[in-house]
Amino acid sequence: MFSAFTNSLKIPELRSRIFYTLSLLFVARVAAHIPLPGIDPHPLKRFFDDQSSGGASALMGLYNMFTGGALIKGAIAALGIMPYISASIIFQLMTAVVPALSRLQQEGDVGRQKLTQYTRYATVLICIIQGTLLLLALNNPQQLFSGYDVATYGHIVIQSKWPFIVQSVIFMTAGTMLLMWLGEQITQRGIGNGTSLLITIGILADIPGAAVATYNMFFRPIGTGPSLGLPQAAIMISLFIAVTMGIIMVVQGQRKIPVQYAKRVVGNKVMGGQSSFLPLKVNYSGVMPVIFASAILLFPQQIFSWVGATYHLLFLTEASQSLLRGSIYYYVFYTSLILFFSYFWVSVMFKPIQIADDLKKYGGYVPGVRPGEPTAQFLDFIMTRLTLAGAIFLTVIAVMPDVLLFELNVPPRIAYFFGGTGMLITVGVILDTMRQIETFLLQRHYDGFLKKGRIRARSANPQQGMTGDALSTEAVMKLALPMLGLLLLGSGIWLYKWLSK
Repeated sequence: MFSAFTNSLKIPELRSRIFYTLSLLFVARVAAHIPLPGIDPHPLKRFFDDQSSGGASALMGLYNMFTGGALIKGAIAALGIMPYISASIIFQLMTAVVPALSRLQQEGDVGRQKLTQYTRYATVLICIIQGTLLLLALNNPQQLFSGYDVATYGHIVIQSKWPFIVQSVIFMTAGTMLLMWLGEQITQRGIGNGTSLLITIGILADIPGAAVATYNMFFRPIGTGPSLGLPQAAIMISLFIAVTMGIIMVVQGQRKIPVQYAKRVVGNKVMGGQSSFLPLKVNYSGVMPVIFASAILLFPQQIFSWVGATYHLLFLTEASQSLLRGSIYYYVFYTSLILFFSYFWVSVMFKPIQIADDLKKYGGYVPGVRPGEPTAQFLDFIMTRLTLAGAIFLTVIAVMPDVLLFELNVPPRIAYFFGGTGMLITVGVILDTMRQIETFLLQRHYDGFLKKGRIRARSANPQQGMTGDALSTEAVMKLALPMLGLLLLGSGIWLYKWLSK
């Protein structure tokens, strides 16, 4: 495996794509640390450090994870890439139910370019709406964050209201559009899916904090509590490996449906006659059910909490408390929503009738199943059972961090790396990126990352989205060297401050 990484730098095109990707990811991380004018991020950061659970904290904590910590830093990239993701999901679902968009999607590159343009316009609109609502909430943080006390933590916004909101919305919208452009450039001229990599690098940015928290668990100063011993460390490492293996199995697991193509004569040539298979994924919906379930379950909790506190309704306050993480009712609704959205996503995106018609049109059939409607029913039956298994695995992985957090008192920073939304995204994106690198290696007659077999990509085409040529080495170096200089300068400043304490 290590020789594969070394061989990656021997291929000029692949080396150029890797350095280009790393440079643009560094630009994205810089944008996550440039604060907005008029915001003091320290009160919000202190509040999040004090709040380990709670409805508002959980919702904003999930969003902060996707932004790579930019939200609590009050950065120009505080909205992250999520508005673009939301717009993409909206149009992806609309193409399945709106005939005009469905026809546009089937028009080839021209239609897809129009859909991409519509998605960008929707991204700008979502940024304006989300940015305005977020800034209005930061002006009165006690209404958004339950337990936030201005006298204790201080004011977040230190400028006048409306001029600050207008300029900050413009800055945050520009930050999101910058991240969207960086993601598209990485997809075209870099390696991996740019949008997914931006989310993943934001999640992995908390690894140093998690490492420090882990060290403090096992090597606490004398007088601050008991430290965990070697057996607990071995158990945690084994559990981390097991969870990672389980996520890989769920992400890459698939059922291969054999397909046989009949022979047909086209001119003077005999076409078909070969055997193939139709891959049906165990986790077809990916991480979307977990995201939808987390977001939707937190809205009733927020509403009940606000109405109960405003009108002094005790039963609504108790209902909001029962929907917090750690409550049995929360997990009952949470698992039910994951199951529902798993089947909902499959019903919207998986088209067994269309697949059966395509097989019939090209002379393909499933052995033992008649073409046409029986094939569609067979595929639907198989997909229903696979979705149930995938949803159960997804539920176990999603609940795993909460078990460590509330039952074993593991710090949140550490628990979030034992499953959940962030771990699912990270493992899937890393596998896809390694699959693209392996494709380049195998095309140049190098060995892949595995001695036996090959890494399976989540998409059918491992190089999907690579529409642009890689930049020349000189052009990449002109971008990479200044980024490396900024990295060394920042590391030196951080080391100087750390030694000065």
